[in-house]
Amino acid sequence: MMKGPLFYAKILLFGEYGIIKNAKALSIPYNYYKGALRMDGNTTEAAVSSNAKLKAFAEHLTTLDSALVTFDHKRLTSDLNKGMYFDSSIPQGYGVGSSGALVAAIYDRYAFEKITVLENLTRQKLTKLKDIFSAMESFFHGKSSGLDPLNSFLSLPILIHSKSKIEPTGIPSQSQKGKAAVFLLDSGMTSETAPLVSIFLDNLEAPAFRKMMKHEFIAISDRCIEHFLSGNISDLFSDVKKLSSVVLEHFSPMIPKRFRAVWKKGIDTNAYYLKLCGSGGGGYILGFTQDLPKAKSILADHQLEVVYTF
Repeated sequence: MMKGPLFYAKILLFGEYGIIKNAKALSIPYNYYKGALRMDGNTTEAAVSSNAKLKAFAEHLTTLDSALVTFDHKRLTSDLNKGMYFDSSIPQGYGVGSSGALVAAIYDRYAFEKITVLENLTRQKLTKLKDIFSAMESFFHGKSSGLDPLNSFLSLPILIHSKSKIEPTGIPSQSQKGKAAVFLLDSGMTSETAPLVSIFLDNLEAPAFRKMMKHEFIAISDRCIEHFLSGNISDLFSDVKKLSSVVLEHFSPMIPKRFRAVWKKGIDTNAYYLKLCGSGGGGYILGFTQDLPKAKSILADHQLEVVYTF
C-alpha cells in the first residue's frame, strides 16, 4: 500500500490574468483542501476515474522536453497499472489548484534530478521549477503559469515579480480577533480555465483592452500586493474596491451571471469587495471585507469560507 505526501490547495490572492502579461502575483497555500497519491486497491468510481486521468497525464509527460525534466516513466506506468490514483478533497474547476496539487505530487514522486524544498532555493531553481510545472500543467489548461503547482509543491506563499523573478515570501500574521477577512464565496458551479483564458487573449487584441490592463488592472493589482504584504489595510481595501470595479466592468464573461448583482452590491455598500479566484467563470469567488459579520449577514444566502483574518 502506498500513500504519498500531502499537497495542498492554493489561493491566488492577486495577479489573475495579469500574470499572463508578466505582472506581479501573490499566491498562498490553502491547507483546508489537500490531496495525495495512493495505491491501496480502491476501486470506487472516483478512484478509477482518477486513475484513468492520471494515465492520460502520464502520456503527456512523455512529450515534454527532456532538457527541462525527465521522469521515471517505467515506475509511473507500473504504479498506474496497479491502480494508483490521486485522493483529493480539492474541488475541481473551483480555482483553488486541484490540478496544481496533482502536478506537484507526480513531480515529487517520479521526476529524476528533482529540485527539492530542502535545498537552497535560488531564483534560478524557482524559475526552473515554475517552467517545469508550466509544461506539466499545460495538459489540464492548455496554458499554465506553473504557479499553482509551485505553490503546492513548496507549501509557501509565493510572490512573482515577473516571469524570471520569483521568491517565497512572508505574509502578515493573521489576527484571530480582527473583523477584516479574506473569504471564498461558493458560486455553486464549476468552471474550465482554457476557454476563459482564450476569451482574455482575444480581448487583448483590442488596444483599449490592453491599455486598461496596463494602466488600471495591473497597476491596481500590483498596489494591492504591496499593501497586503506591508499590512497597509486601509489602502489595501481602497485599491481592492477599485480592482473589483475594474473586473466587473471589463471581465464580465468571467463573472457568473447570477453573481454580478451580488458583486455590484458589495461595491455600492462597501460591505465587501469581490474579485476573481483564478480564471473565474464559476468555482470560488474571492471576497475581501473589513466587517466579516456584516458581509456574512448580507451574503447569508451564500456559502462563505474564511481564508484569512486581519
